Amino acid sequence: MAALLPIAEPLLAQGKLEDYQRSAALKDKLKDKIYNTPGTINWTPSSQRCWYTVQTSRGKEFVVVDPKNKTRKLAFDHEQLANKLGEATGKKIQPYSLPFTTLTFGKDDQEVEFEAEGSVWQYVLGTFAFSKKGPFRAEPTDRRYWGAGRDERSGKPVASPDSNWTAFVKNNNVYLHSRKTGEDTQLSFDGSEGDYYSGYIQWSPDSKKLITNKVRPNEKHLIYFVRSSPDDQLQPKLENREYLKPGDALPVRRPQLFLVDTKQQIPVDDALFNHQFSLSRIEWRKDSRAATFEYNQRGHQVYRILEINATNGAVRPLVDEQNKTFIDYSGKRYRYDVADGKEIIWASERDGWNHLYLYDGVTGKVKKQITKGDWVVRNVVKVDEEKRTILFAASGKNPGQDPYLIHYYKVGFDGNNLTALTTEDANHTATFSPDYQYFVDTYSRVDLPPVTVLRNTSTGAVIMDLEKADITEWNKAGWKTPEVFTAKGRDGKTDIWGVIIRPTNYDPTKKYPVIENIYAGPQGSFTPKTFLTNNRSMHELAELGFIVVQMDGMGTSNRSKAFHDVCWKNLKDAGFPDRILWMQAAAKKYPALDISRVGVYGTSAGGQSSAGALLFYPEFYKVAVSSCGCHDNRMDKMWWNEQWMGYPIGPQYAECSNVTNAHKLEGKLMLMVGEVDDNVDPASTYQVADALIKANKDFELVTLPGVGHSSGGDFGERKRRDFFVRHLLNTEPPSWTALLKETKGTISAK
Repeated sequence: MAALLPIAEPLLAQGKLEDYQRSAALKDKLKDKIYNTPGTINWTPSSQRCWYTVQTSRGKEFVVVDPKNKTRKLAFDHEQLANKLGEATGKKIQPYSLPFTTLTFGKDDQEVEFEAEGSVWQYVLGTFAFSKKGPFRAEPTDRRYWGAGRDERSGKPVASPDSNWTAFVKNNNVYLHSRKTGEDTQLSFDGSEGDYYSGYIQWSPDSKKLITNKVRPNEKHLIYFVRSSPDDQLQPKLENREYLKPGDALPVRRPQLFLVDTKQQIPVDDALFNHQFSLSRIEWRKDSRAATFEYNQRGHQVYRILEINATNGAVRPLVDEQNKTFIDYSGKRYRYDVADGKEIIWASERDGWNHLYLYDGVTGKVKKQITKGDWVVRNVVKVDEEKRTILFAASGKNPGQDPYLIHYYKVGFDGNNLTALTTEDANHTATFSPDYQYFVDTYSRVDLPPVTVLRNTSTGAVIMDLEKADITEWNKAGWKTPEVFTAKGRDGKTDIWGVIIRPTNYDPTKKYPVIENIYAGPQGSFTPKTFLTNNRSMHELAELGFIVVQMDGMGTSNRSKAFHDVCWKNLKDAGFPDRILWMQAAAKKYPALDISRVGVYGTSAGGQSSAGALLFYPEFYKVAVSSCGCHDNRMDKMWWNEQWMGYPIGPQYAECSNVTNAHKLEGKLMLMVGEVDDNVDPASTYQVADALIKANKDFELVTLPGVGHSSGGDFGERKRRDFFVRHLLNTEPPSWTALLKETKGTISAK
């Protein structure tokens, strides 16, 4: 640090360089210094034991737990394995820093395999035999771009279950090949380039019927990028991606039924699915009586499970879900068919909260609402048809607890015998054994270090205490746990939940600018609920002399349907009325929060909201950093935006646009964008910049060459922090180039 003093002396007098150094030091001190918290829980193939890695004061340990014998011990002799691996590779291997993180258990859990130093090794626990199995060959990863459509023509010939037939598509029509006679029979005759039969054919289990879609394709929407600085050549590259945007035409799919014995095509009436966003999950009943599929209507206000009668092609609804705003098909959809469709378990928000319903699969009538109350089913873990029970996760059921905290429950199909499997006031993450007899439960809060236990799934009773986090090193570093804070929202009744993060040298007698980390996407809730989940960078930001906050306002998910509906056709709202009231309440309780100096930052939907804060609420927000924002919902991906903003495209899209409203800018704004972002079209950011320039508004634009959808990495983090230091603390941040030169000069002199 002495080498930096001549350059940084004016800054040190103001404390800023010291704050930056403390911020960096905090990151370094916290790295791997939380002890006794398991990594991923893995159950062995025998389902008898589980294993995980855990960081202890001496390093990384592999632990195995035996529920039946109630034992917890090291998975193997770490020192012996390190010595054997070292002898085999000629390298010095540290026993508690082994060069691998995953294991594969073999026969009777007495053999383990792992990949290290480019090879696969086997270690027999009982005999301590150690051998090299061969070179490691990584499995190919699927790098398919998320927005690429499926090529319906690419389906391969499909054999019937009885192996007597093969169905295939040729010249846009469906054909049948007899393996007995070798003859081909044409089943359809109306296929064409513009209205063809899909190659993804599905046979009925009895081999007497088949279904495929007839497809009327849409015009692809391509977005383009210039990769200015490719790694493999000097000249830039032009790239494109398939990218449907709100209002674009969609392909139309119509299921088609064929009878093999008569070589007949049976008409299927599309009256119940003729305004589609998507058709999905075409499945035959096991007895071949019918096939089912799911229909999502364009606009996301109708969602149906439909059944096609395999004899006459008649279509009837089994579930007909409708809503006046939107159906959260991407976040809350759940379906389970019981006993080959005799009953259906279905998730719905029809009573104002996300709950489970039991349908009669024959009549399509609701037999029973399984769960009920002012709380939310978050996901279904397991349906046990034999015992007629459902294992699920939910939040908001425990009065007095944060309504976002996840707990686990079991309930009967009839809604009776609801049993809480976890009760501690914390956010629970459960990993169940393959036979669902046991589960490992790690629970924590942002202000409660993790505790890990082994539980019995029948009752939730704790079988063994496994781990209890040790944050001694964090406390030595001056760590301050976030404070969970609640305040009433705009309706004066609903609690808004968030966190307050303070610097380690916090002085309640001083005034601190407030910076909000915002993500208001309606697809979820985002305030951290577990210990140090996605909030380390907020602590580092706080070290610069800020108080950093995050909360979930109305319009986000995992509360009531009414809470969620605030976003509908109104993404510019972003819960701001609730957020502002929350910060005002926090400042009233803690005067150290200076809400005359409020900044905000976010990425993607958070980038849209952070920029929107200055456009729509300039009286409160003064400084914003917006990364890769979807600033105009007409420019962003169709599936996300039409769900919340509605279809057809209406005036609400322009009303919510940061481009249309750019002329309203007040305060200081930095826009950041990756030049090859294929999640949010980079043009969205450039159009905001264009509108700001035309309105003669001052702002900063940071373009990141070769970067996709991102907050900017280390460079972006520095730019963001410097921007807040400059405009909220009225202090020039360190001259990083000068500091780097000085540091290099000192090293060279030595």
